[in-house]
Amino acid sequence: MKNSFLGKRIRGGGYALKGAWLLIKKEPSVQVQFSISIVMTCAGFFFNITSTEWIAQLFAIGLVMSAEGLNTAIEAIADFIHPDFHHKIGHIKDVAAGAVCFAAIIAIIVGCIIYIPYLIA
Repeated sequence: MKNSFLGKRIRGGGYALKGAWLLIKKEPSVQVQFSISIVMTCAGFFFNITSTEWIAQLFAIGLVMSAEGLNTAIEAIADFIHPDFHHKIGHIKDVAAGAVCFAAIIAIIVGCIIYIPYLIA
């Protein structure tokens, strides 16, 4: 079963869970985003948001966490390839960080759309 289709998928899932755990355990930016996601999940339960709002919130959380993970991987690869400062490596890292910024802005907008009506009601 080790080299079967299913065995390889299970092993791949294990590697993915290991990577997610490493991100949460070792990466400060991911730790911040993870903490925010916990707070927002608690807010969802507190305000008893709708199923549609849960879907939007979970997609926003997933988008930000995924972008943070990819940004971390891109930065690690860039640092491995060229440990010293190089303007092209700096540009690559800036673009990856910009993608996280877009995801975070969208998540903030989604959060505002969901929670402002609950806060002003």
